[in-house]
Amino acid sequence: MRAAVLNRPGEVEVVERPTPEPGRHEVLVRVRAVGVCGSDTHYYDHGRIGRFVVEAPLVLGHESAGVIEAVGEHVDPARIGQRVSIEPGVPCRRCTECLAGRYNLCPDMVFYATPPVDGSLAELAVIDEAFAHPVPDGVSDEAAALLEPLSVGIWACRKGGVGPGSRVLVTGAGPIGIVAAQVARASGAAEVVVADVNPHRLSAATALGASRAVNTAETSLEQAYAGRPGPEVLLECSGHPGATADGIRALAPAGVAVLVGMGGDELPLPLSVVQERELTVTGTFRYANTWPTAIALVATGQVDLDALVTARFPLAEAERALTASRDDPRALKAVILPQQ
Repeated sequence: MRAAVLNRPGEVEVVERPTPEPGRHEVLVRVRAVGVCGSDTHYYDHGRIGRFVVEAPLVLGHESAGVIEAVGEHVDPARIGQRVSIEPGVPCRRCTECLAGRYNLCPDMVFYATPPVDGSLAELAVIDEAFAHPVPDGVSDEAAALLEPLSVGIWACRKGGVGPGSRVLVTGAGPIGIVAAQVARASGAAEVVVADVNPHRLSAATALGASRAVNTAETSLEQAYAGRPGPEVLLECSGHPGATADGIRALAPAGVAVLVGMGGDELPLPLSVVQERELTVTGTFRYANTWPTAIALVATGQVDLDALVTARFPLAEAERALTASRDDPRALKAVILPQQ
């Protein structure tokens, strides 16, 4: 099979690799679509994210979907031919975190495209059968792949306690910010404000259901909320220190700040605001038990993932796909089609 391999920062090569064999409880998936994530681009640029360092050739990609082509000996052969979305992390299912339902915090998690584990930017990939989620025919291959970033948005909203009547501020109108805003709206939020400096992304956010867009290059969040109640929940999806601090300052008393975006290792916080308003600040790390909700949101039309796709590339152009968002300010989500 062909696979796109990161040899070193700034160098991706499409190579021939042996076809993987599914283990006893695994399925072999012919991959039809892979979304490009900011983490893929970060590995491409820097060769590492935090403590995860690329020390050997690595197959990128973890937002993926396809069709089951073969199954292991303990998997029902009726699953062959089933369209699936791949949940890219397999936990141990035995540790304290897994048994508590927080399997995203499993210390022995095996996660696609996290060194040294290969990802799914290839013609074929294997995954534990429990993490190959069947999708209905009304969900496209590309949308099925993007259930992974949608799961990030679902997890963020859960961590923030978003529900009917919530006032929500989303900082960062990239793909994660836009799906988080859609999930907040689907959860019954009364107001979903999205803030960014990119007018094209803000237009996409309002087209997909945001109540209001704030271009923070022109209007500060303080000005945007002047005379209005502050948000009860901040979903910080930019990773930008200034946006994080400004978003926290905008929160209403007893509000919750959910840090989603990938920024630096350390971040200055407006501590006096956190203390005086009794704010809660929490991080997020991946997700747990989100795929059933993600599938339902897309299948019922409450979340539109197909609208996020602004560019498509064959596997041979994987390297160009990794930098597409830098080259075009209108870009949202690039998708690679490994069968092309």
